[in-house]
Order: sequence, then C-alpha cells, then structure tokens
Amino acid sequence: MTSTAQPAILRPRELKTNDRGGGARTTPLVTRKCGSTSMINGITAFDPGAAIGLHKHNCEESVMVIEGQAIAEIDGVRHHLDTNDTTWIPANVPHRFINASQTEPMRIFWIYASIDATRTMIATGEERAIDAEHGHQVGVGQ
Repeated sequence: MTSTAQPAILRPRELKTNDRGGGARTTPLVTRKCGSTSMINGITAFDPGAAIGLHKHNCEESVMVIEGQAIAEIDGVRHHLDTNDTTWIPANVPHRFINASQTEPMRIFWIYASIDATRTMIATGEERAIDAEHGHQVGVGQ
C-alpha cells in the first residue's frame, strides 16, 4: 500500500510561533498540516523563569530539553533536567515544565503519540485540542 502523504522538511526558524503566555512560545512542527496522521511534535521556548500551567494529555508525551535546564514537575514530583534529558509521560498524568534559570532561555522538543492530542488544564478543567492552540501566532522566527 502506497501512502499519498509526502515527506516534509520543517525549519523552525521559517515557521510561525504561537505565544502560550507567561513567557512560553511554541513552534508546531509535525502536524496534520504537513500530512501527519498519527503524531504531532514541536518546540516550546521558555524565557528565564517562565513556566506553563499544570496540565495533562489524553495520550503519551515525550519531551527532550534541547537548550538550557528545566524542572519537569510530573505527578507532583519535581525533576531537574539538563540539555538532552528526556521524559516520557503516560496519558492523564499531571505535569508541567519550568525554566530552571532566571537568566538563560530554555527550549524543549515535544512529541505527542496522537494527532488528536488534547491538553486539560488542572486548575480549570479546560480541555483544548493541541491543534487549537496553534492558532495564536506571534510571527515568523519568534
């Protein structure tokens, strides 16, 4: 069986970046837009001291620190991560990532095991499709 999808080369510096608020910005990479049918991934950059809210997903997620140092809060336990350290988080486990530095930026590469990944914020119970979060763009290369 031959796939009709075409391979893609994705260059983050040429793609739109979405402001997540609180000093975090996400650049979606592999998504439905490029033809993916089973996974999505991207990069989130954190300003010094920035964090994202505690949340969970409906599928597995893996995150690799690709720049700087992070704190991964997973199911109430804080883990200090260095560049290249990688997490695997099962579905429905509350977690968040925090830039451990007050002076240096931090970036993570994330991948969800489902094209239909959702994020549920623990504080509010609000659930959104990850794809829906990609509509708040702040410009190319930011």
